[in-house]
Amino acid sequence: MKKIVVAALYIALSMGAIPAQADTTAAAALREGDMRKLIFHDTPEATSKAEFELADGEGTATLADFEGKHVLLNFWATWCAPCRHEMPMLSELQTEFGGDAFEVLTIATGRNSPAAISKFFDETEIANLPRHQDPKQQLAAQMGVFGLPITVILDPTGKEVARMRGDADWSSESAKAIIAELIGANS
Repeated sequence: MKKIVVAALYIALSMGAIPAQADTTAAAALREGDMRKLIFHDTPEATSKAEFELADGEGTATLADFEGKHVLLNFWATWCAPCRHEMPMLSELQTEFGGDAFEVLTIATGRNSPAAISKFFDETEIANLPRHQDPKQQLAAQMGVFGLPITVILDPTGKEVARMRGDADWSSESAKAIIAELIGANS
């Protein structure tokens, strides 16, 4: 039985059914301006299996639920001024690149009431990003999030390939080129 599984895996890999790990070197070379703070890892890193709360009390999820696409995971809070500054730019990225290959995933970590999150999104005119929460900071703690905002890029296998501490101009040409390169590398 083990030989059959190994043979099936070999055939799937040889036919391209399982995408190879994308080389992030080309994306890293596109860092300019604020994007210089985006640190690409030499080797993709495991992420947390902790659950977080979906928007509007729709249950819980884990990062594994988003496997199959690149995810720009942003940890933020309603009281965070830099988060307020960059959220519209993250929304713009979702508008431009969101789909089967890419998604911006926003998670309010810590004490952020659903009403405060809704007010934040209304005031910043954000309608296309999720209002998920990590109220007990379990996901944030397991992901090594100390300070906000923190943005993490996950590859389609759910592994962390890059991380940025602090806010950035996510609407810059550099940011868009990085996302386009990552998505293109997975196509």
